[in-house]
Amino acid sequence: ALFHGATLEERVARAEQAVADSLAQDAEKQRVSRLANLPGHPMNVFARENQAIYQQIARTRAALETPGEAVELRRLSTLGIHYAKKGDLIYPVLKVNHGYSGPSDVMWGVDDEIRAELRTLVAAGSQDGAWRERVAKVLDRAEEMTFKEANILLPLCAEHFTDDEWLQMYVDLKGYDLCLIDDAQTWPDGEKYQEAQCAGVSEECSVPSAGEVRLTSGSLTTAQLDALLNTLPLEITFIDDHEINRYWNDNGEKKLFKRPASALGREVWSCHPPKVQEMVRSVINSLKNGEQDSVDIRMEKEGEPVLVRYMAVRDRDGVYQGTMEVVQRIGFAM
Repeated sequence: ALFHGATLEERVARAEQAVADSLAQDAEKQRVSRLANLPGHPMNVFARENQAIYQQIARTRAALETPGEAVELRRLSTLGIHYAKKGDLIYPVLKVNHGYSGPSDVMWGVDDEIRAELRTLVAAGSQDGAWRERVAKVLDRAEEMTFKEANILLPLCAEHFTDDEWLQMYVDLKGYDLCLIDDAQTWPDGEKYQEAQCAGVSEECSVPSAGEVRLTSGSLTTAQLDALLNTLPLEITFIDDHEINRYWNDNGEKKLFKRPASALGREVWSCHPPKVQEMVRSVINSLKNGEQDSVDIRMEKEGEPVLVRYMAVRDRDGVYQGTMEVVQRIGFAM
């Protein structure tokens, strides 16, 4: 409602006014600017990618009815990378940690709609008048989102995110591709934080007395167990019987399904966009109440067939302990 039917100048003016109203003190405005201009800081990465998306929208709009229109639209469709980062690293943290549900409940859904429409248009076999009309509409929506992100979403993050949340986000961002920019740059504080994390894990796993896991069929040190689980050619995620994210394996390689460390200890629902939350609840409930033992979903990711299997985890007495998600590339099997 704020942006529809307004000129570009009006949209800019209204967005700037919204920021002015929400940031009551000059110090808060200065914090937004400082973080956005700090090389390598997550705020800087998000702001630069958002600006790059805005510029690509302009190039795509200018290319309509020219031979390059399909190429420019395909390049714009990579904004899905940026939207995925918002969905994993920003919306759930704002909602769960800081009580701001609006972005998660509204903007996340709009992101998904824009991304889906771009995929459909890129895959279309022909570019006719109706196609260009749909392109023009999705360009308007994507442009509105760049204004909302720059003038509402990111300032909200700058105002409320803690130093530890920014540091963890810096580490998590390394698991994602860049969107329309060439370099994420390095944030020294983030590098020190990551080094400290790695040192802490190594120290914990090197203590035999504190690091042994005894099982019914043997025992392993935590270092061995960690290495064993990370060697499996699978992406494993476990949520407990209260639907809390408890564990995922991580061998350091790029994952098909990103799992930011900030999601650990959080309800699994918060990690999914609104449109799929009910489906996820339905699957988990069917496993929890014994209606099913597993649910398979087949899809294609990065040009390869993928099997996603959700399995009920029960103890030897059949008592439900949680749900395990296993993601497996099955191109080799096909």
